[in-house]
Amino acid sequence: MRNVKIAAAKDALSALLRHVRRGGRVRIFDRDEPVADLVPVEPGQAAGGRALLGWLVRRGIARPPLERGPIPKELWKPGPVPKRRGDILRALLAERREARR
Repeated sequence: MRNVKIAAAKDALSALLRHVRRGGRVRIFDRDEPVADLVPVEPGQAAGGRALLGWLVRRGIARPPLERGPIPKELWKPGPVPKRRGDILRALLAERREARR
């Protein structure tokens, strides 16, 4: 494992990342105290969001989504736009009343 201080890590980040891509590891120190490790990405973790989510779920860091499928279109609709500053609360209350119906 290669040890570097923060300033050196900032100056040589590209070289450190090349080292990590080849399987190396880097420990970053702040005033002789280790604060971070640069390690290679585990297989499957770099494949995309679903692989990363699976990795996080297996380690107990995240929970799986309750439902699968596309995001409902209702969530993409813009909410009411208040015309004046004092209308924000009224708009929020109106939106809640609409949702209860």
